Amino acid sequence: MAPGTPLRDGLERILRGQTGGLIVLGYSKTVESLCSGGFELDVDFSPTRLRELAKMDGAIVVSGNDKIVRAAVHLVPDPSIPTDESGTRHRTAQRVARQTGLPIIAISKSMRTIALYLDGIRYVLEESAVILSKANQALATLERYKHRLDEVSGTLSAVEIEDLVTVRDVAAVAQRLEMVRRIADEIKGYVVELGTDGRLLSLQLDELVAGVDSERELVVRDYLPAPSGRRQRRLPEAMHDLDQLSGTELLDLSAVARVLGHSGSDQLENAVSPRGFRLLAKVPRLPATVVDRLVDHFGSLQKLLAASTDDLQAVGGVGEARARSVREGLSRLAESSILERYV
Repeated sequence: MAPGTPLRDGLERILRGQTGGLIVLGYSKTVESLCSGGFELDVDFSPTRLRELAKMDGAIVVSGNDKIVRAAVHLVPDPSIPTDESGTRHRTAQRVARQTGLPIIAISKSMRTIALYLDGIRYVLEESAVILSKANQALATLERYKHRLDEVSGTLSAVEIEDLVTVRDVAAVAQRLEMVRRIADEIKGYVVELGTDGRLLSLQLDELVAGVDSERELVVRDYLPAPSGRRQRRLPEAMHDLDQLSGTELLDLSAVARVLGHSGSDQLENAVSPRGFRLLAKVPRLPATVVDRLVDHFGSLQKLLAASTDDLQAVGGVGEARARSVREGLSRLAESSILERYV
């Protein structure tokens, strides 16, 4: 139904023709049982055919294999199905959608709107210009949040090198990563709605959020407390709880810290030490399996930074060349992080 698709073209033709329409997307035994009268067609779908058939009263049934199966059909859904619509066409669309589980489109002649009914949800399609305006506003917001994320992420890298990390530093980065991810998800919805009109928006979005999802996971892995006692907080659980934070909770660093497993009075000022996943992921051409082995072997970033080339070679899968690459990579990252912070 996105702009640029044959179906959307057909819907907009009906809208411009001011005839209205009711379209069932899918054909099943249940749909067949609800159909009364009309014509059986079984012809290939095209926007012009959809427009011409909409001139007749009744619904049009389009199958999943791009065929117009029936036209001018009177749909008779179960009248006991609840509906909050008032117009005949829209009441029928909502009831048929709930009874069949298929998407139903109702085009209003008087209101000049296209409404989609599916799974109890009514969604009104907007014009591309309106969606694009919203998307550009969201993209500008995302750019500002991404800039702030880069700042707090750089600060975290610097304090990691100096071993001065507090829970507040970690929560601030996790908070910004989650905010960026949520804004990006909203823009992805606009990209889908825009169809072919959203290609440039999609490219901009991909460039802005590249690496955000992996960075988010690495931060959680770095600072999730070690399992203790019966209660073991695992990575999937922490990631899920971070997803479930409400907008208000996400603004509270204490709530973000609790999701990461850090609770108690004044927990934001408590010192923590990273395991090293996040910084090692920035070392070029270092496989994830080797990163896991290095973290398991050394246990903390500070020990990794203090390790010599010989110490690194003691880890399985790390030869002399790779050990030297890790050593040099960590040294460069340490230097650049400190310079970015203080210069």
